[in-house]
Amino acid sequence: MYVDVPRLVDELKALRKGRGVHSSPIDRRVGEGLREVLALDAGAGTAKLRDEVAGVLRDLAVGLPDDLRIAVSAAFALDDDVRLPLYQERVAWTARRLDRDQRTARRRIDEGIVRLAELAIARHNGGTAARFEPLTEWHTAALTVVLTLDSDVPEALEFRTVVANRDDVRGVDLALTAPASGGPEISVLYGGTLARVHKEATDRYGFRLVLPEPLTRGTRHEFGLRMRVRDMRPYYACVPRHPCAEFDLRVRFAARPRRVVRLAGVFQNDAGDRAVDGDEVAVDAIGELRQRFHDLTPGLAYGVRWEP
Repeated sequence: MYVDVPRLVDELKALRKGRGVHSSPIDRRVGEGLREVLALDAGAGTAKLRDEVAGVLRDLAVGLPDDLRIAVSAAFALDDDVRLPLYQERVAWTARRLDRDQRTARRRIDEGIVRLAELAIARHNGGTAARFEPLTEWHTAALTVVLTLDSDVPEALEFRTVVANRDDVRGVDLALTAPASGGPEISVLYGGTLARVHKEATDRYGFRLVLPEPLTRGTRHEFGLRMRVRDMRPYYACVPRHPCAEFDLRVRFAARPRRVVRLAGVFQNDAGDRAVDGDEVAVDAIGELRQRFHDLTPGLAYGVRWEP
């Protein structure tokens, strides 16, 4: 029997309804495409069929990034802590678990189901791609930056959690924009060794953090950096090269700025351009602000710009 990805996706979406893999009778919820691709025992009784389906889906989900694995595990009620009777309840649980809204949770579930279908068919066909291979070696699960502008030299403390998308990830390549008149000062607080800092463009410096040991797929690693830039321009923006799930920015000003705007997904060259406006944000009584961003798009800028 020929089974393609769209057909398998449709059958998986049908299976996630109700109680997921705990629906009864389970044999009526498992389509012919799933039976073929997952190599399920044709003569299995209800209990065995349920265990087989759940086991194969868990095994396939191991090859997904963390957020997609969590999403599909909840969608099919694979784990004990999310055996909720209604699919909508599991969507809500996923949203809370990922700290996203329910619309985003549904997108994660749908994306994860497509990946599961691709993995299942690749394995069924004996292909070499037995696991989902992302385009990047790693992604950022969480990034927190504390920017202080009330000292002689502006300083940014960066605390980042990355997740390996592949096995044998040995380093993390990052970049920082700074005025051409003087390069940035970069030091490691914890979590790695600074291997090199090199100029990528007139005002952009690349650097590599060598990790203490190679990461395997799905492994998290935390590190902290201190970056100081003299003659800093009146904006701070994160422009991720790799997917970034969450960016939490805190800024402490030396003097209250006249105006601060939020930059959410603007072109990098527009981050410092006052003609490109954004939503105005407030600075509190002690001269600080906090902005949070979710699901950052690689190549676009997220942060704040201020008018001194």
